[in-house]
Amino acid sequence: MIKVSRKVAAIAPSMTLAISAKANELKAAGEKVINFGVGEPDFDTPAHIVEAAKDALDKGYTKYVAAAGLPALRKSVCRKLKEENGLDYSPSQVIVSNGAKHSIFNAVFAVVDDGDEVIIPSPYWLTYPEVVKSCGGVPVFVETTRESGYKMTPAQLESAITPKTKMLIFNTPSNPTGAVYSEAEIRAIAAVCEKHGVVVLSDEIYEKLIYTGEKHFSIASVSPAMKELTIVVNGVSKSYAMTGWRLGYLACAENIAKAIASFQSHSTSNVNTMTQYAAIAALDGDQKPVEEMVAAFKARREEMISVLSGYKDLGLSYVRPDGAFYVMLIVCGLYGKTYKGVKLESSMQIADLLLTEKKVAVTPGVCFGDDSAIRLSYALAPEEMKEGLKRIAEFAAETV
Repeated sequence: MIKVSRKVAAIAPSMTLAISAKANELKAAGEKVINFGVGEPDFDTPAHIVEAAKDALDKGYTKYVAAAGLPALRKSVCRKLKEENGLDYSPSQVIVSNGAKHSIFNAVFAVVDDGDEVIIPSPYWLTYPEVVKSCGGVPVFVETTRESGYKMTPAQLESAITPKTKMLIFNTPSNPTGAVYSEAEIRAIAAVCEKHGVVVLSDEIYEKLIYTGEKHFSIASVSPAMKELTIVVNGVSKSYAMTGWRLGYLACAENIAKAIASFQSHSTSNVNTMTQYAAIAALDGDQKPVEEMVAAFKARREEMISVLSGYKDLGLSYVRPDGAFYVMLIVCGLYGKTYKGVKLESSMQIADLLLTEKKVAVTPGVCFGDDSAIRLSYALAPEEMKEGLKRIAEFAAETV
């Protein structure tokens, strides 16, 4: 048997994908499973984007292109960043990759050396620490609180910085918490990063999914110095319902972009060509489908938190999210109780029981660094969402 490398052996598999796979197995067996675990919009990709891909195929655009991305797409990204985020980048500073996850890996791989520390506010997207470890870095977690709305304070950041600190991974709006940092809060975080020269990987993939009326503010726009320290990561998956198309991008300082382009030319080469033409249509085309999707998510969010507000007597609570499409449901009030003779002690245990007993798929908070909660996505049909929440309430009511 071939022995796997230490780096690969240290990486944990994606728990969200594992739960979705288990839920799909139950569905295939004829069970009616309500899936709160999904991290993707349930809407179809807008028609004009699909047509752009079809047109590219009809025109024979099926050959290799530049590893860093089509020049036309990189120009579209630059226009988007300028008009929507107030950021000036040249196409040579933009790298198009196979999804935002790939962009994140490229960014960490290009900057982090063995032993470098990378600060990650917790709860966090479960991929962040695995990417850091795979690149030889050391994840350093900063525990946020429910009282702060799951947002890291500048004082917490400052206290976590050591001589080994290289990078901060900063995600707003946040997966899994839905937390959205205000402009003032972002400027305060940026001040600490500038003071210590900390590189910021700014994951902005959920930027359009904010429901408070505030506009997304990129940390790279704080100052020229902060822009130089920041690697902005974004993509088309969440905002344009294009998760399966696999296209993300990053923008950063010229020397880092050049290094990433070189690396990507040897690892994956270019993103599939027709997807890049579809992404141009997404960024430059009609934005009304995005607005309609955001409005639908906002309505679902209100519906979900309205229902959950009535669950306090069941030992369940939540932290109100302002963005993305997730709610962290606090379930530790059930710990110490029993369900059908089983003592409840962890979010993983509750997630397993909900799936097997109530046919409800959720993501245990332990994989996000918070074992007191489970993550619920409201990227599913409203009728299914209501039925799933009812089943969760039944589960809690049956504990003793």
